[in-house]
Parts: sequence; structure tokens; C-alpha cells
Amino acid sequence: MVPKLVLRDMITPKTDAQLLVSLVLPAYNEVDCLNPAVEKTIQALNEFTDSYEIIIAEDGSTDGTAERSKELSERYPCVRHIHREQRLGRGTALNNAFTHSNGRVLVYMDLDLATDLRFLKPLVEAISVEGYDFATGSRMLKESTASRTFSRGFSSKTYNFLVRHLLGSKLMDHQCGFKSFRREPLFALLGKVKATHWFWDTEVMVRAHNCGYRIKEIPVEWHSGRDTKVNLAKDSWNMFWQIMGLWWTLKIKRK
Repeated sequence: MVPKLVLRDMITPKTDAQLLVSLVLPAYNEVDCLNPAVEKTIQALNEFTDSYEIIIAEDGSTDGTAERSKELSERYPCVRHIHREQRLGRGTALNNAFTHSNGRVLVYMDLDLATDLRFLKPLVEAISVEGYDFATGSRMLKESTASRTFSRGFSSKTYNFLVRHLLGSKLMDHQCGFKSFRREPLFALLGKVKATHWFWDTEVMVRAHNCGYRIKEIPVEWHSGRDTKVNLAKDSWNMFWQIMGLWWTLKIKRK
């Protein structure tokens, strides 16, 4: 049975993408960082636009995140809360949130705000001003600053190397949780994307590259969150097999 979806909406839903930006914050057991993340995101967006909404895509949390998200949606007219009773994965949460969004530029970023928010404006303007179809923060560019442990840095470099050489992508960093999309090309891809969790970013960007969409990588300042939910050994193994699965789909089955 599909879990019941509850959409708590404090603004009138807009059709035909009447807002400039829909920014999605995927949330699973994030109660401690939810308030500052939402408040800082509002401040960052207000610096360059007043045409936006923030969607908290809360995915079956058990620590009070759902209740805190509801409170924020009631406090701020620009905040919406999408709740799932059961956790179905970050990729599924993002798909659903974008489906319910009203913006021409669709953005998502991690709630730990690992990427400095001063890069939010160039992330949005890569789509709205420069005309790119997809944009992503990149920790691998020489202009970027990334603070993380050696093991995580090595794992990330190895992962991106495999994606580039097995799947044909030209991007340096596929997994940075700081991305923007033009509405139409993203929706053209979502029906093909099968990943439901951490691999969602990679599959979207690889498929975008294969379709010839214009993609911009943006140098960022990034600091690893203290309470990351990534299990390095387990998730690295799972991601490797998902790379191989997507390789089979794209290169052999050609879908």
C-alpha cells in the first residue's frame, strides 16, 4: 500500500510555474537543524528574489521533524510541508516534492547546509539568467573549498571517477547536495529515473548529460555535516552496484 501523503500548504498553489524558485529541503530525522536551515534559507533567497517557496520534503521521520515542519509551515507563508508516513528514500521524496512545486527554477539542497548559502544566488541564476538546464555545486573544481575526512574525500573521488568512465559523464562531482534545474527538462527525465535514495543525484545528472542538456558546475565552499547519514562502507558498496545497474541500462539495454 502506498503511504498516505499529507500536503500542508500555507500558500495558494500556483499553476503554470508562476513562482521563480521552488526550493526543496529533503528531511529525515532532522529536527535539530530544521529551524536554522529554513530561516537561513529564507534570508538567502530574500537577498535576490521574493518569488519563491520552500518545500520541506519530510520522509517518514520519527524524531519530531514532522511536527516541527508543520510549525514552520504555519509560521512562514512561503514554507510548505509534505509528509510521508513511511520512509521511501531521498530520491522518492525529491520526485514527489518537485511534482507538487510551482517554480520555474527547481532547487534542492541538504538540510545540514554543508554548502555555503552565498552560492545559492549563482545556482539559481545559472538557470534563470544564464540559460542552463541543470546546475550543480561541485566540490571537485580547483576553485572550490571542501572540508572533509581523507576517507570520505578518497571515496568521493573514486566514485566520481567511476561515474565518468563507466557512464560517460563529464561532470567532476555528481553527488553534491546543492542542485538546480529548469522545470521542463527535469520533468522530461523524472519518469526514467529509477533511483529512490542517494543515487538519485547521479542518475539525474548522467541522464541529463546523455540527453544533451546544458549543465553548469559551480565552485562552492563546502563543509561536511557532523551528523551525516551516509554509511561510508555500506553506501559505497550499494552505490557501486547502482553505477553498474545504470551502466547496464544505458549502455546495454539503451533505455
